[in-house]
Amino acid sequence: MTEKSHSSAMRVPLLDLKPQYQAIAPRVRAVIEAVCESQQFILGPEVTTLEARIAAYSHTRHGIGVSSGTDALLLALMALDIGPGDAVITTPYTFFATAGTVARTGARPLFCDIEPETFNISAAAVRTFIERHCERRGEALVHRASGTRVKALMPVHLYGQLCPMEPLLALARESGLRVIEDAAQAIGARDAGAHQAGSFGDVGCFSFFPTKNLGAFGDAGLCVTQDEALAEHMRVLRVHGGKPKYHHAFIGGNFRIDELQAAVLNVKLDYLDDWSRRRAENARIYDEAFARAGLGANVATPTALPGFHHIYNQYVIRVRRRDQLREHLAAAGVGTEIYYPIPLHLQKCFAYLGHAEGDFPESERAAKETLALPIYPELTPEQLHYVVESIGAFYAGSAPPARG
Repeated sequence: MTEKSHSSAMRVPLLDLKPQYQAIAPRVRAVIEAVCESQQFILGPEVTTLEARIAAYSHTRHGIGVSSGTDALLLALMALDIGPGDAVITTPYTFFATAGTVARTGARPLFCDIEPETFNISAAAVRTFIERHCERRGEALVHRASGTRVKALMPVHLYGQLCPMEPLLALARESGLRVIEDAAQAIGARDAGAHQAGSFGDVGCFSFFPTKNLGAFGDAGLCVTQDEALAEHMRVLRVHGGKPKYHHAFIGGNFRIDELQAAVLNVKLDYLDDWSRRRAENARIYDEAFARAGLGANVATPTALPGFHHIYNQYVIRVRRRDQLREHLAAAGVGTEIYYPIPLHLQKCFAYLGHAEGDFPESERAAKETLALPIYPELTPEQLHYVVESIGAFYAGSAPPARG
């Protein structure tokens, strides 16, 4: 094999959506053309079809298409009447929208730390928080320090793996809390009992951002619920709270999913399970390659809970010297990402919550040690092995491997 410079090494982007599109382009173009011919762009038949299909796929009764994953969370909070004077328990190690939507309603995010193996919120941490920092006042659970009423629990199924929901649901029942699942990264993920993401709580919230396993051609999202009255309330809220039109019993917002996005998603949904299966196969190849490379002292691969179906929206490793490794991989032509470099309790906008470094050590450690590797379905085994070889070269102190 002829040695080559780093600039001519194999390229492995973090994500390349072009191969996915090329494989389904004729079908996508046809449905877009059909919507254009119909000139029905708002809450048309494609939206109705998508809502029913996602609800059935998620083992729920009702789907409510919305404008983004963020708006799905916001709509769920509004529908459950969460606002000023209220609080929501969630994780500080997640995308900003999780706590950001809580704050946008005027409610207070209350953070609990994560499990180090899965990066998902720790049920033990939630129980400890409730026991130490909250008290019952009549029918309400009150956070002593802020005086806010704790009304909901918002677990996040991070990176494509479900939180073990039974202990969290038990805590919610004991404490009288509603449950909103942030399943933005987890459509199709299941637990050992084959229960689907989004089917556990009062509302499940999905994102169809283009990078997701099921991605739209822009922003889009969806809420699912088993509760018919709650579903109807969300449908009205997403059109400014108006029903009938121009009659507003309450204030909502403009949270409608676009008909064109729904049409694209209806095509892509046919391929979702295969794409997720291929992501899981790529994760298996990574796991075996890392094990053979003997990198255990420097690299910890993702933990898949026994019996759980992980959809690998991301393949996130823990590593020593993370930032230097990322620079090395960039030089080797390997794309990576850091999710999330600053946990939410240390973000400037949440300084009013009064947290300091050290308050949530597992979240802070994850923020410093984790790195997401390419995992999208169209990657080849050769590309995956090249990523592992490049990481091995870094810890061996050598240059990135060249490919002839």
